[in-house]
Amino acid sequence: MKKYYLHNGTESSGPFDIEELKAKNITKTSPVWFDGMLHWKTAGEIPELNQLFTVNPPAFPLFETPELATKVETNKEARKILGLSKNAFLIVCATVVILIGISVLKTIEENRSRELKIKNHKTEIENYQLELKQKQLEEEKIQAVIQEQIDARRMATTKKETASNRLTKIEQLIVEYQNNLDETEKKLQKAAGFKLLRSASEKKKQMDFLQKNIDSYKNIINKLKNESDQLKLEMEKIPK
Repeated sequence: MKKYYLHNGTESSGPFDIEELKAKNITKTSPVWFDGMLHWKTAGEIPELNQLFTVNPPAFPLFETPELATKVETNKEARKILGLSKNAFLIVCATVVILIGISVLKTIEENRSRELKIKNHKTEIENYQLELKQKQLEEEKIQAVIQEQIDARRMATTKKETASNRLTKIEQLIVEYQNNLDETEKKLQKAAGFKLLRSASEKKKQMDFLQKNIDSYKNIINKLKNESDQLKLEMEKIPK
């Protein structure tokens, strides 16, 4: 059975059933509440209590009595949530929800922005390291080319010096063999005209020996001159 509570403006009383409310002589303006209601209501606003009002109440006064003002103010206070009216409370709740949503979205956006900055910074570092590596490789290639040029110059210089030394040695040998040739030719001329104490066979043997030496000297001189000419050609091809 449904139970009802009454309020006299200062305190509440109850619970009462319908029969007990009849004894209370409540009016339509009496504040009433029962389990399941959000706010206090006047008895006249509750359909099942209309049977209690068999007698018409007196005319409502043109002025507000202190007791009625207290009841109305109490009714208004009962309808408030956390000191706010229902509409104001809903507006505050909606505002709080919107602010929380904005804060969450802002946090998500800041996290995304932070992650993007970290990713971009990492990419910049990787690109910078790659650029440094490419520069290092280019510098190594340049150094390798320079070293090759230095080695080539060194080899050319060494080759040129070797050829020059050999050429000098050949020229000295040519002069030496040419002197031997000249001296041998003179001996051959003397041997051809000298007849004392020699037989014809001895003379011929001596002249053949000298002629053989002359031919050998000439052959060596020709080889040395050919080698000299070859060295000169090679030296001209060596880069400076």
